Amino acid sequence: MPSIAPAPGDPSAPRLTAEGVTLAYDRRVISKDLSLEIPDQSFTVIVGPNACGKSTLLRALARLLTPAAGSVVLDGKAISSYRAKEAARVIGLLPQSSIAPEGITVSDLVARGRYPHQGFIRQWSTDDFEAVEQAMRATNVEDLRSRLVDELSGGQRQRVWAAMALAQHTPILLLDEPTTFLDIAHQIELLDLFADLHASGNTLVAVLHDLNHAARYATHLVAMRDGEIVAAGPPREIVTVDLVHDVFGLKCRVIEDPATGTPLVVPESRAARTRS
Repeated sequence: MPSIAPAPGDPSAPRLTAEGVTLAYDRRVISKDLSLEIPDQSFTVIVGPNACGKSTLLRALARLLTPAAGSVVLDGKAISSYRAKEAARVIGLLPQSSIAPEGITVSDLVARGRYPHQGFIRQWSTDDFEAVEQAMRATNVEDLRSRLVDELSGGQRQRVWAAMALAQHTPILLLDEPTTFLDIAHQIELLDLFADLHASGNTLVAVLHDLNHAARYATHLVAMRDGEIVAAGPPREIVTVDLVHDVFGLKCRVIEDPATGTPLVVPESRAARTRS
């Protein structure tokens, strides 16, 4: 898997942070005075109930949403000060929902991940070709290379978009609900792929709905509710019965996952809820 060394600078300072940001759409404020540090070379997962601000925060980290106040900082500079291509060589994004151009093939869409590396002088190269091939192998879409993207199933399209994000070869990769549309086998396959990418030295930030997947794969977990961060840290330290109830309003037990030793959330049965 590709990995890019951190930029020069203060080795103790995380490369990507949000500093006192207020995030809003028009006049509707989603988060106010929110601060977050993404640990370098971590697999950070953001969890929380629907409409709590997870994807909005990710959009701000990706330079797609300008904070109404505060700033997102990349390598010591406000991310808004970077040119689009410059930022895209450092941060890649797999969005929650993507629309491919009509009539585009899988290989052509994945190749678009190399756009940030192109320029007036530097055109398509052997490195670009190898990056695209590696990304398609990693996401198991090689056999689809000649298919039109709009003819694929939802799960196949999601893997193709993941391949495009991988082809970008960025040291930081943001993933907004990457397992959407995938069956359980392909969910685990894709999360294992991202875990391998993290193990090679890359920083990943993902929004996931499945708390047990988050607890299994994250090295750093961020729990949000109502636009605020209510807890952050290693899953083994913060995933508790009280946290799950406070964030999701769910009564549960938290046990050790027999396969990984990570926290496993077991919701209370309906019968138990009725008795209580």
